[in-house]
Amino acid sequence: MPEVIFAGPEGRLEGRYHPQKEKDAPIAIVLHPHPNYGGTMNNKVVYNLHYAFYNLGFSVLRFNFRGVGRSQGEYDMGIGELSDAASALDYLQSMNNNAKHCWVAGFSFGAWIGMQLLMRRPEITGFISVAPPANLYDFSFLAPCPASGLIINGSADKVAPPKDTTALVNKLHEQKGITITHEVIEGADHFFKDDELYMKPMIESVSTYVRRRLTEVTR
Repeated sequence: MPEVIFAGPEGRLEGRYHPQKEKDAPIAIVLHPHPNYGGTMNNKVVYNLHYAFYNLGFSVLRFNFRGVGRSQGEYDMGIGELSDAASALDYLQSMNNNAKHCWVAGFSFGAWIGMQLLMRRPEITGFISVAPPANLYDFSFLAPCPASGLIINGSADKVAPPKDTTALVNKLHEQKGITITHEVIEGADHFFKDDELYMKPMIESVSTYVRRRLTEVTR
């Protein structure tokens, strides 16, 4: 497993980095769920998203936010975690100077951080937001949302209820110039716990979406 340690705002950050051989391969970072509720870069959704992007030809980095695993620092209510994500993207870009496309993917709390990073980094060309907790966090900063992306959630999610996710999607749909794709995995809970029934279809939906977007830009 290609472990990496890179500099963050509060000390070192621990990650896993899988580069492609192609020098101009697209890049992606994957952000994990809430640190205070057991979220780490080895969360099953995060792990599967990481390899989905890698299998699509991306050089991929996932990492532990401050205070998680071997990453230094303490939980900072999302403010410091956003800075961590920016540092992770800086590190990934430094290793891939010729990347033509840059994506961010996040799960739950990581989806909220990822969408904030999207607002601050114009080089991000696409996003994947899995089970964004629109009931717990304010997403009104997405005004306007600067890039098209996929929001995907489970119909049986009790942590981030589907009605709140749908309301977020509808709000983003009103904006011009971008396309927000929304997919629902029927029966899935917040964690897509059954691999065959829920995790696999979710990852397949993500892969199909990203593959289509890459095909569109290379035509």
